[in-house]
Amino acid sequence: MSGVRIKVCGIIHPDDAQAAVDAGVDLIGLNFVPGTPRCLDLRRAEAIAAKTAGVERVAVFRNASWEEIERVIRRVEVERVQLHGDEPPEDVEQLDLPVIKAVRGADREAVERYPGTILLLDHPTEGGGRGRAWNWSEATPFIDEGHDVILAGGLDPENVGQVLADLGDLLPWGVDVATGVEGDAYRKDPAKIAAFIAAVRRGEAST
Repeated sequence: MSGVRIKVCGIIHPDDAQAAVDAGVDLIGLNFVPGTPRCLDLRRAEAIAAKTAGVERVAVFRNASWEEIERVIRRVEVERVQLHGDEPPEDVEQLDLPVIKAVRGADREAVERYPGTILLLDHPTEGGGRGRAWNWSEATPFIDEGHDVILAGGLDPENVGQVLADLGDLLPWGVDVATGVEGDAYRKDPAKIAAFIAAVRRGEAST
């Protein structure tokens, strides 16, 4: 795969998953963080996974036990695991599946703790799924050094093209969107997904 990968996170309905696949996303995120509005039970997650042939499914956890992670990945077919809490490097290394590790902002110490891991750089103080913008260009040094970086936090169809342009001649491994392509009740809006993808591809082409 070449170019910037597009991840739509927090899909809660099989129809939204189908719309994302049809629009051309590369990864979808399935949220298994208890107490969050997009958290899935296993039956709903299985129904969503069934609609996502051809894209990578990412199971998202935050400070989950090994038992909980295993309970999910035994039932739901996923290609990657995303750890969105305070999980140490040892936890990343013990997982058999490829890992995306979320980091708060452009935290160099945190980035250097997870060598060789894809890093999702989110808002420095507001956690995932809240749609809060930050200065994404702070990720530039890490991309320049060869880290695989996913930009997240507050991206939407209106700003993602400029975010990519602000990185100069560099491109991130991927971009992640949730709130920025939603309509009501955390449902994803197919038109917004399509607009987001088009904006990413335009920004990518201009770099």
